[in-house]
Amino acid sequence: MKIATYNVNSVGARLPVLLAWLDSSRPDVACLQELKAADEKFPEGALREAGYEAIWHGQKAWNGVAILARGEKPRETRRGLPGDPEDTHSRYIEGVVGGVTVGCLYLPNGNPAPGPKFDYKLRWFERLNAHAAGLLEKGGPVVLAGDYNVIPTERDVYKPERWVDDALFRPETREAYRRLLAQGWTDAVRAVHPDETIYTFWDYMRGAFSRNAGLRIDHLLLSPELAPRLKGAGVDRDVRAMEKTSDHAPTWAEIEG
Repeated sequence: MKIATYNVNSVGARLPVLLAWLDSSRPDVACLQELKAADEKFPEGALREAGYEAIWHGQKAWNGVAILARGEKPRETRRGLPGDPEDTHSRYIEGVVGGVTVGCLYLPNGNPAPGPKFDYKLRWFERLNAHAAGLLEKGGPVVLAGDYNVIPTERDVYKPERWVDDALFRPETREAYRRLLAQGWTDAVRAVHPDETIYTFWDYMRGAFSRNAGLRIDHLLLSPELAPRLKGAGVDRDVRAMEKTSDHAPTWAEIEG
């Protein structure tokens, strides 16, 4: 099973790129973030023609997450992250595909930090960690995939000294991510490529992609029951070079069975 995560940065504007990537990469499961589309604007028909069924949680102009599955309909098990009934942002959706529980998430950016947006990011992270712990307690194969807006270590960012005050790299953010991993989750890309410089995001500005001035902020975390089945992981960097593409590249993990 090939499971991918991709922040599409507007599913409407990037639909040709998304469809081209699905056709060439053929993931069994694809978690999408930043749909920037209301539920009724989600391109269900085009994706079905491409061989994918979907569940999604949209929001006009902002946020939005979806889970696509090739050849089967994901069985939705959760819409929205528990812990704050007043949080109306569309940032989490969860479903079961092929016996695997898939959580698709878009963690808040948090900038400027410090400030209210950073406080919201940290609160959201605590809710995610609590929910993730509950998933592990239930047992079974689980993957939490998405745009975490977290740069885990200095190896995961070009010129880390420039990011010390950014919400993606502040100590509080990295500590929250470490606490999540400490529950028993495996960072698939780092497990396969422990020492390599790998990025998943390059800003549109200042020729960041051509200079490879990137960040690794899109992650696939595998539960203890799933991690031993990890056979490969990587980033489809060539998608970032396409015309009218997202500033993120698809990131994937290959699971045996």
